[in-house]
Amino acid sequence: MGRMTVLITGASGFIGERAVAAARKRGHLVVAVLRRAEAAPKAWAADGGIMTVVVDLAAKGAEKTLTEAMQPVDVVIHAAAKLGGDDAEQSGATLTGTRTVIAAMLGRDGAAPRLVLVSSLSVYGATGLQVGGSLTEKSPLETHPDMRDAYCRGKLAQEDMVKKAALKHGFPLWILRPGAVYGPGRAWNAHLGIGLGPLLLQVGRGGEVPLSHVEHCAEAMVLAAEVTPKDGAIEFCNVVDSVLPTRSAFVAEHQRSGWPLKAVVLPYGIFSLMSKLIAYLPDGLRAKLPGLLRRPVLDARMKPLTYPNKILRERLGWQPSREFSDALREAWDE
Repeated sequence: MGRMTVLITGASGFIGERAVAAARKRGHLVVAVLRRAEAAPKAWAADGGIMTVVVDLAAKGAEKTLTEAMQPVDVVIHAAAKLGGDDAEQSGATLTGTRTVIAAMLGRDGAAPRLVLVSSLSVYGATGLQVGGSLTEKSPLETHPDMRDAYCRGKLAQEDMVKKAALKHGFPLWILRPGAVYGPGRAWNAHLGIGLGPLLLQVGRGGEVPLSHVEHCAEAMVLAAEVTPKDGAIEFCNVVDSVLPTRSAFVAEHQRSGWPLKAVVLPYGIFSLMSKLIAYLPDGLRAKLPGLLRRPVLDARMKPLTYPNKILRERLGWQPSREFSDALREAWDE
């Protein structure tokens, strides 16, 4: 595919900044959307292929600013989102921001551009999957979002919003679902266990940790921008690395950083049994329990599963650029 103009939201974020770099490396022009001007890397100022647009997507007046920026754009990569917070914060940031993006896409002159939405593996429900099974793009979405966290609910709502808009207005859509994104300064994730000072209560030994190195994830985003979706104008792709460590392998490698000093392994089956017994409690009470005592959370984070990336490799043509051990050491060295 020839040179395109790609608009990237969340462009100064952990993944977004690297997506800008990946797009420029592949020869594309970039409209980098960020909330604060000072967050822009200094190198951007010397790059004539990057235009910055400073706007809070959830703020009043954002639609007008973004619509103007959308005029020359071929593809939008929507990576802006809130990682934490409660339901109100997810609604105010992730969902309001996504409405702004869709409105700007539809409000510009001419047809709407293609959209690549950066969602998350958290939208899947793993309770119905067999231990040792595979989580793929055909796996069911979470059916008990009330028992999950606000981030999961926000991502489910965001996906629903863009799918409805794409079907109604006919713009092509990729929905990417990255796993646990790691890289410089960000090594740990929620698929391992509970940290208690120098100790780790590790939940199970087996099952893959669904990692996606930040540069791999960014490359996948740009590759998706270059590939026109098929299957009714909407396609889905899980974004995880090709060689994934087991929980024990990840923890053993991470211990080289000095933490945890010791990992105490608790069988996944014990937590699974407790969550099944707790399932008889009233929904309102269960929703207030710690995450790993709620079965939908436990299974999404800790059930021993594998995570194939066939669509990522075969449809998008993605190939890994780094190995897990080296990348993890780089992550904790930052």
